[in-house]
Amino acid sequence: MKIYKLTILILFQIFFFSSCEDYLDLSPISEETSGNAYETKNQIEAALVGAYESFQSSEYYVWDNILFQDVRSDNNYAGGDNPEIFQIDLLGITPTHSRLFTHWSNIYNAISKANLVIERVDLISDTTLTDERKKQITGEALFLRAYHYFTLVKLWGGVPLITKTIVSTNAEDVNIARASIDEVYTQIIEDLEIAVTLLPDTYGNDASINKARATSGAANALGAKVEIQRPTPNYTKVLNFIDALENSEANYQLIEYPKLFDSNNYNNAESIIEIQYLGGNEGNYGPQLLLPPSISGDSWRKFVTPSVDIVNTFNDEGDDIRKNASILFESVNWVDEYWGNISGTSIPFSYKWKNANGFASADRQYLLRLGDIILIKAEALNESNQLSQAVIEVNRIRNRVALPSLTQAQQSSKDILRNIILKERRLELFLEGHRWDDLIRNKQLMTTMNNLVEIDLRTGNPINYNITEAKKLLPIPQQEMDRNPALVQNPL
Repeated sequence: MKIYKLTILILFQIFFFSSCEDYLDLSPISEETSGNAYETKNQIEAALVGAYESFQSSEYYVWDNILFQDVRSDNNYAGGDNPEIFQIDLLGITPTHSRLFTHWSNIYNAISKANLVIERVDLISDTTLTDERKKQITGEALFLRAYHYFTLVKLWGGVPLITKTIVSTNAEDVNIARASIDEVYTQIIEDLEIAVTLLPDTYGNDASINKARATSGAANALGAKVEIQRPTPNYTKVLNFIDALENSEANYQLIEYPKLFDSNNYNNAESIIEIQYLGGNEGNYGPQLLLPPSISGDSWRKFVTPSVDIVNTFNDEGDDIRKNASILFESVNWVDEYWGNISGTSIPFSYKWKNANGFASADRQYLLRLGDIILIKAEALNESNQLSQAVIEVNRIRNRVALPSLTQAQQSSKDILRNIILKERRLELFLEGHRWDDLIRNKQLMTTMNNLVEIDLRTGNPINYNITEAKKLLPIPQQEMDRNPALVQNPL
């Protein structure tokens, strides 16, 4: 069962609140019947574990978030030989693209798991499940539901808003129309504002627990990202979320940048929440798809090739620390149409994951980390006309990678500083699945992609990305349009 595909570290959270005997007696939800499910502490804890497991089982969170954020933007090329990934790279995604329905259905399945936990937890009469733990479970599930709806609204805009388990098969109950973008964002913020009041700063001193599950810090960090991404941000609320995060007893701190991605320092002080891959059966398949032959042990063409534009941006900034932590050059026996139209050329590889291990890597993704939130704070301060305070935050990020503080010219106006922050986010968060959202939020997607100069060396001609307003959002998957007549397709 997928419920046991979840990492041991996530499973350990159950032990943290249960006796050893209770933990060992835990059974998969699939073994329960409608008559006995969700009556005991262990059963609802198992349902919560199943909700967390969606971060591993949903392909979007494994590595497709990089495709739809970094490859779809100016950070990376498709690489590899998969036609559908080339469609993502060249902005030619159609409603029949198979990844659309996979992600739509997987993410809604994750929301359904969270809804079930929210509905059932207060009905548990097992006296070993304390009121405090019930509140925490509710808060964790609300955080998970909010995270998934944030993913959906960024990809598709307004989507069906489902906050209760659907048990009917009647058409009027299952054919749900799209809510507006604002309605979805409002629901996400409501969930997070409640979650913040229910979740602790930490669950004790074990980082492998505190970084594996939702805390008040995670809810506040996500709240800041959600509020600044919505079409009409409330920058005061963004800063309030971040202030609460900074005052958390979790004591989040920046660490040395290379240590974030050297595979030896996960669950670190900068991490707010991360996917807890352990390797083997609990492994991450993404690194095998990206890493060069010297690391992956195979010789086929790899995916998610860093672009000429991103490498030039690192070089122009003199940003060697983040570049070397993120990109590795190696000669290859295939032809790359952007880096050298002959075999044997040295090309860049995506390198924030460092270990392939035959599709079973223990390398992880950060769902939320402090470096991202500090730059969100800088952005909110700048947009609130607090430029000097915004500069302090930007310099925190720059100085830790040995870059100089911003000059007077770089901080002389809101518009200039806005572009500085956007570039800083690009270099700081490269390959972490943020670039498309950042361009959308800063209203620079159209100009960035249409002014991007990338030369196809096979022809010597530049690529025409021909981005339009319609391409900001993904098409609703055709399978879902066929199934649900209440849906209206995004402009194509």
